[in-house]
Amino acid sequence: MEGKTLSVMARKLTDNKPAVKFDCSKCPAYCCSVYERVSVNKRDLKRLAKHFNLTVEQAQRRHTKLHSGERVLRRSPDPIFGEACKFLDPETRGCTIYDARPSVCREYPDRTTCAYYDLLKFERRQQGDPNVIPLVQISFREVEKKVVEDDGDEMVWEWSPIR
Repeated sequence: MEGKTLSVMARKLTDNKPAVKFDCSKCPAYCCSVYERVSVNKRDLKRLAKHFNLTVEQAQRRHTKLHSGERVLRRSPDPIFGEACKFLDPETRGCTIYDARPSVCREYPDRTTCAYYDLLKFERRQQGDPNVIPLVQISFREVEKKVVEDDGDEMVWEWSPIR
């Protein structure tokens, strides 16, 4: 029996899945706060409707709005960032609809690291304060981009403003 347990453990140790290098429970929820919009699709609306026991139309009216022609989640006041997703608990910084969250939230950050979490850890080390929260603002502008390096796993881009 003991040999069998070791065999199972060995398989887990040699698993080829890359290790995740962030912990959302230790983040102030940058991803829920710094983006003006969290896009929702029809499937997301159905999930929200089921979660709140509403019709799809009711869920759409209560929990979403149009932003430049795109259906997005509504936002609410936030004590840290000014505004955040309406489903972010301002005290725990956790998602109040985690099982019903939109696809874009389910996929984020779509890699083993999270840039916001990396920034948070870096600033906390630099400041010598485990509670510091660096404020981040996302600004979108038109830029030209070209691939500088492509190693097959990740591309490195070079950006320059469009003149």
